[in-house]
Amino acid sequence: LERHCRSATTCNALYVTLFGKMIARAGRAGNLDKILHQCFQCQDTVSLYRLVLHSIQESMADDVDKELMKQILCLVNVSHNGVSESELMELYPEMSWTFLTSLIHSLYKMCLLTYGCGLLRFQHLQAWETVRLEYLEDPTVNSSYRQKLINYFTLQLSQDRVTWRSADELPWLFQQQGSKQKLHDCLLNLFVSQNLYKRGHFAELLSYWQFVGKDKSAMATEYFDSLKQYEKNCEGEENMSCLADLYETLGRFLKDLGLLSQAVVPLQRSLEIRETALDPDHPRVAQSLHQLASVYVQWKKFGNAEQLYKQALEISENAYGADHPYTARELEALATLYQKQNKYEQAEHFRKKSFKIHQKAVKKKGNLYGFALLRRRALQLEELTLGKDTPDNARTLNELGVLYYLQNNLETADQFLKRSLEMRERVLGPDHPDCAQSLNNLAALCNEKKQYDKAEELYERALDIRRRALAPDHPSLAYTVKHLAILYKKMGKLDKAVPLYELAVEIRQKSFGPKHPSVATALVNLAVLYSQMKKHVEALPLYERALKIYEDSLGRMHPRVGETLKNLAVLSYEGGDFEKAAELYKRAMEIKEAETSLLGGKAPSHHSSSGDTFSLKTAHSPNVFLQQGQR
Repeated sequence: LERHCRSATTCNALYVTLFGKMIARAGRAGNLDKILHQCFQCQDTVSLYRLVLHSIQESMADDVDKELMKQILCLVNVSHNGVSESELMELYPEMSWTFLTSLIHSLYKMCLLTYGCGLLRFQHLQAWETVRLEYLEDPTVNSSYRQKLINYFTLQLSQDRVTWRSADELPWLFQQQGSKQKLHDCLLNLFVSQNLYKRGHFAELLSYWQFVGKDKSAMATEYFDSLKQYEKNCEGEENMSCLADLYETLGRFLKDLGLLSQAVVPLQRSLEIRETALDPDHPRVAQSLHQLASVYVQWKKFGNAEQLYKQALEISENAYGADHPYTARELEALATLYQKQNKYEQAEHFRKKSFKIHQKAVKKKGNLYGFALLRRRALQLEELTLGKDTPDNARTLNELGVLYYLQNNLETADQFLKRSLEMRERVLGPDHPDCAQSLNNLAALCNEKKQYDKAEELYERALDIRRRALAPDHPSLAYTVKHLAILYKKMGKLDKAVPLYELAVEIRQKSFGPKHPSVATALVNLAVLYSQMKKHVEALPLYERALKIYEDSLGRMHPRVGETLKNLAVLSYEGGDFEKAAELYKRAMEIKEAETSLLGGKAPSHHSSSGDTFSLKTAHSPNVFLQQGQR
């Protein structure tokens, strides 16, 4: 062996390893001299691998098994990232698990195959080359195996099973086959592209588009058109949430391509859908705000970015708490933004707050801390079972209730939230702010179950406690005010809703200042309410003030400026000032056209919170005001 392994092709670790494995295999089989002679005739690793392959095949008594081994190796060879055992069982239903397990063990032991991410792959490039030379030198044979995988993964797509496997394999296989049209169609399956992009395969996705001959602008337009077509068939909260994810992915993809102006439109659309389908204070809305702000930062529109980051920070603090990593993310983003504008004092303030959160998180990662945390949680669970009354247990019950609520398990959520409220009332007293939190959560649950009268009572109790216990501009107070106002409007109790919407305007002015976009949104909500009550004189100055704030803070061509102009056009039309209505509506349409021209297509119109379905013919219906007001 020492004399033999002296050439450049034999003096390497893989060759010696294979040689040793073949000798060990021959020793067990009792044909050592014959195998030793054959090994010495192999002058490189590939030829030795071919000997390994023949040896494994010869150990099989059945020709059917030999053919199955050949086909499995060929499929692994022509795939992009390998093939899983379950995929092989679906591709070859006649094959038994016993045979497959035994075969994989043999191929693994002889350095041919290995496991990676649950997939069977070749251990070394030389093993891949050996199978290609042995079985796949004929291009037609190679193509037939690729087609077998294409048929398998295409069937998955037709059954709406867009898994990470089909997203990994299908585009690559189409590219290898040279099927440009099929690759193009595959890329326009929004879930395939989303799957690739979200798992970090940006460069790969871009290379596929380059292969089909599309530049960045054409690619953006085709994605946007495909997304609008998908939106036409979207119904229900789950589908709308999925649609928002697709718009966000497209926006992020366009941002990475450097198409900043085009990226704003899908990200803005994602934000609108989440505000309407979920809730303006939902954590996913904060995510949309963060993504949109990051585009404005790259675009050097720092004023727009600042407003969005601050809104995202407010939502994150309310949803996760002041010490959560997501809150730290928004603080860090604001710090970076201020630093870019040379506002070093403000940047330092936010960076210190972010650093403190990260420090706490680092301390919590230690093993001793983790062990202590587990013990404490175990003790809490035991106390919960036994019914011991403590503020911590009440908080844990509340957290469990919220968790089940988010999982749509409303009955279980109701049980935990009620237990939390009862325990807090016993331990802390019925007027404690923590009781208001439980009441607020129970009210949201009742609202979800369409038990509006019960929800109203709970929200009113929560509001009463928070008004007495909290500062007049506290975010928790604002949250309860807003949701009770929305509930009143839903129940048709518009007179009771008016003072709450007015209070919401006051709170936002104290929190953000009189010229913040959030104040404008609160003004629009109040104006919408007055419009529904046919109090157009009261609504008009509110819309005009909101319009001025939006124009000054977001720019004259921002979509929210267009939305407000359309509502003002409706008021003018109903007041008989048709010339002014036409002028306002024309301005609104110019903004809409400018927005849609960014991607060279029509604007999205389904399920939009931007009032795209507006028509002067329907101006006498109060519903034209609802879409923006639901924010």
